[in-house]
Amino acid sequence: MESIIYFSNTIFFIFIFVFCINARSVSDSKYALPKSSFDERNKEHWTMQAQWTLKTKVLTPLNKRTAKNVILFLGDGMSITTLAATRVYLGQKYGHYGEELRLSFEAFPYTGLAKTYCVDNNVADSACSGTAYLTGVKANSGTVGLSAAVKRGDCAGQRDGYNSVTGLMDWAQKAGKSTGLVTNTRVTHATPAASYAHSADRKWESDSDLPKHGLRCDDIATQLVNGRVGKKINVVFGGGRKNFISKKERDSEGFHGHRSDGKDLIREWLHAKRSQGVVAKYIYNRHDLMNLDTEDYNSVLGLFSPDHMPYNLEANNDDPSLNEMTVKAIELLSKNKNGYFLFVEGGRIDTAHHETKARKALDETAEFAKAVEAALRMVDPEETLIVVTSDHSHTMTYSGYSKRGTDILGFTNKMNASDNLPYTTLSYANGPGYRSDVQYGRANLELEDIKSLNFTYPSLVPISRETHGGEDVAVFAKGPWSHIFSGNYEQNYIPHAIAFASCIGPGWTSCKQ
Repeated sequence: MESIIYFSNTIFFIFIFVFCINARSVSDSKYALPKSSFDERNKEHWTMQAQWTLKTKVLTPLNKRTAKNVILFLGDGMSITTLAATRVYLGQKYGHYGEELRLSFEAFPYTGLAKTYCVDNNVADSACSGTAYLTGVKANSGTVGLSAAVKRGDCAGQRDGYNSVTGLMDWAQKAGKSTGLVTNTRVTHATPAASYAHSADRKWESDSDLPKHGLRCDDIATQLVNGRVGKKINVVFGGGRKNFISKKERDSEGFHGHRSDGKDLIREWLHAKRSQGVVAKYIYNRHDLMNLDTEDYNSVLGLFSPDHMPYNLEANNDDPSLNEMTVKAIELLSKNKNGYFLFVEGGRIDTAHHETKARKALDETAEFAKAVEAALRMVDPEETLIVVTSDHSHTMTYSGYSKRGTDILGFTNKMNASDNLPYTTLSYANGPGYRSDVQYGRANLELEDIKSLNFTYPSLVPISRETHGGEDVAVFAKGPWSHIFSGNYEQNYIPHAIAFASCIGPGWTSCKQ
């Protein structure tokens, strides 16, 4: 079974083993355990499980050391419903029911809930939410790294430096720490862009995306290479190669670029690093990543796809996984004696939900949990703070009263709907999965290939692209000062809490108490 499941249950099994050794024998005590203490039908099973949870919470000491290292994991669109469904998806994959299991980060000792709305919208997009949890300032929908004084598309507001906001990446760099960015979307996409860029429109990823008339603003790719924060990032891994090269040029894999200004920003990045005396390298496939000698380089740019990186279920041997990119990034950043800040995004959870392709969304969440598990194996939990959260939710629901063991990606097994047609356990409030039958009303899903990777799960409202949801998202924390992430709070609290724990940034920190 994969470690992301093992991790959440190992301690529980050890506790049960010790509990059984110390229990009195069946013949001399009415409190003796039944033969099968792992049987959910036995009340002792639930008592032991609850007692173990209680003891771990009571006996876990508060860690108030300074966090030398910080890793912020962000599952884009990873709603609480997505987490619950992914547990079952993974469990059933390995012969379990699944509901009883936990993903790697769900075993963290402290959890909280973050409110995700934008200043101007009640449901967030990845740009305003990214600005909140990376800079500590809430913003308007569609804007990146700018205060809410700037509305979407306001180039003049972007150029006015007074409205710019920086956060964790900048604060860590000023503290002498190494910094890194890992994503399986384009590295210029809204979520990663919020860590280093200031853009009045999240879509301004390359100069070709800027308005044809009026003021000209720096595009996001340019800010990654030449911006004050972007150019200092030591490790950048992800997709989006096309935004760094000219339309007239082909990249190393034969794909055309997207830039209109004729620039080769990859070459500019290498030249700038080397002119600063930094030993830098550019890589573009899995082979280069896996064979990279981390001792030889101080800075690495890895652009592994012209656009978003492929879904895990559709990837090939040339495509590194989120797990592999995370491991290599930690190896590179760990060389700094002052520590590091690493931001890791599992971005394809979100894109799968937008397509109402629940199978892909759950698999991407499982891959995200693998990356967290890999990081846990590499770091010292006494000096490394790991925070796992999401930027917003989605409209996927999990319903139907199905029996345990029912395929989470299949039909409910209790009864058909009132129209005598079956329905799936997972569905969406809106999206491209809407379908109807002129004669019978709701379409009969039994006539479709529900096991296809690209099956679009049914949605109530017809819309070409499913929307985000507005409810709170979960926050999981482990390491120094992780206890301050419990409770319910605004999303922009997260970077302030991280900065406090790691003694970076201009605000109150644990070193200034």
